[in-house]
Amino acid sequence: MVKLKREGEARGNTDFIESLDRGLRVFELFGADAKPMTLSDLARAANLPRATARRILFTLERAGFVSSDGKLFSLTPRVLVLAAAYLSSNQVVAVLQPVLDRLSSAAQEISSLAILDGDEVIFIARASPARVFSAGIDLGYRLPAFCTSVGRAMLGKFSNADLAQALGAMQRRAMTPYTVTDKELLLATIMTDREKGYSLVDREAEPGFRSISVPVRRYDGEIVAAINMGAHVDRISTGEMIDRFLPLLREASDSVKSLLL
Repeated sequence: MVKLKREGEARGNTDFIESLDRGLRVFELFGADAKPMTLSDLARAANLPRATARRILFTLERAGFVSSDGKLFSLTPRVLVLAAAYLSSNQVVAVLQPVLDRLSSAAQEISSLAILDGDEVIFIARASPARVFSAGIDLGYRLPAFCTSVGRAMLGKFSNADLAQALGAMQRRAMTPYTVTDKELLLATIMTDREKGYSLVDREAEPGFRSISVPVRRYDGEIVAAINMGAHVDRISTGEMIDRFLPLLREASDSVKSLLL
């Protein structure tokens, strides 16, 4: 069975450090809940003994990434150092951010850049014209790949057989009443999107929101990311997205192909 793996997952067990893995699991849990968490909450969510969770939290606190009032634990602003390190060292972000800025300015709409991470997409860059204010899709925001335009644009890089197996292994939970969860229909949709060179998703990932995406390819044609533009259904029709946004997205994607190694 084919599973969409995170980078580095395929390495052998001899390279695996279990204690570090446990610490990262606890670290990630803070992002799943906006409120501070107790030791018991974190231990239970990470499926770890309390003593192990306590040592991990103490280590993170000593390093300055976690703070505690004696009962509740929360992240500190120091974690932004990790995010900043990723964004400043990632070639895709460095190349695409000015392109997103120009794209957003030309269309007067929000544009975003996402990458594939397992069965999800992560938004790692975005641009917004001064007049547009929005909430929801911020840096680090995750959504299921199967029901998002950026996700479908990137899933098109897999062969039909691998894609069918990957879709079968995904948890295809409906996000809205419009979410397509049927494996065969999704497979046909992504294959069609691959041929068209873009993906348009209408209210499947978020209520009242539609978006259009194109894949971003590096110099050798390999898909490494996707860029999109989206808007509320009351403002922009699917036809307008194709007529007005798609040419801009395609031009932006084509302009960076030779720059991505």
